[in-house]
Amino acid sequence: MRSKLYLTAASVAILLGGAACTTMDPYSSTPRRNNTATGAIGGAIGGALLGYLTNTSNSEQGRKNALIGAGIGALGGAAVGAYMDRQQRELEAELSGSGVGVARQGDNLVLRMPSDVTFASNQSDVTPRFYATLDDVAGVLNRYDQSTIDIIGHADSDGADAYNLDLSRRRASSVAQYLVNRNVLADRLYVDGRGENEPVATNATAEGKAQNRRVEIVIRPFRG
Repeated sequence: MRSKLYLTAASVAILLGGAACTTMDPYSSTPRRNNTATGAIGGAIGGALLGYLTNTSNSEQGRKNALIGAGIGALGGAAVGAYMDRQQRELEAELSGSGVGVARQGDNLVLRMPSDVTFASNQSDVTPRFYATLDDVAGVLNRYDQSTIDIIGHADSDGADAYNLDLSRRRASSVAQYLVNRNVLADRLYVDGRGENEPVATNATAEGKAQNRRVEIVIRPFRG
């Protein structure tokens, strides 16, 4: 179960600003979000610990309700696999040679973004050389909007646990901010960090630590 995040002032600003990004409240049959307004508030996300970005119930059900309210239809049956297959092929084509891996886990897709191509050492701002790659990711996510997006930061074991957890969350928040500024619907997002708690390699070597310092984007089909 995902842990709840305590909202910072910047997070509260996002929650309050979310109303300006739709023509009506998302729980009262809003047809679509206003992407211009979404881009305007994107800069306010900053390093906030975001959790579910805009739905007021701060839950998976709240995210589902918000997507339905935004006019995004749920997938069902055999359509799920075919939809994710197409999305996977497009992501693999767009991200070839970028250093970002695309993995399939059942019906879910996982994009693994190592920190050596995404962030400077010990920093949480996305490096400018990675902007084009995130533009490609945003483009595919916008074309395949019948999916939810979890953005999860990870760290290696160097340094204090609390610091690594904070850094992993700030890095995930930076990626989320960039995608929202590229018109990815904020209602689709969940953002958090795991610190050093979920390594994919050993922390006993420099190579292993480099693999563990990463941001993962988990793309799940939006089911009915």
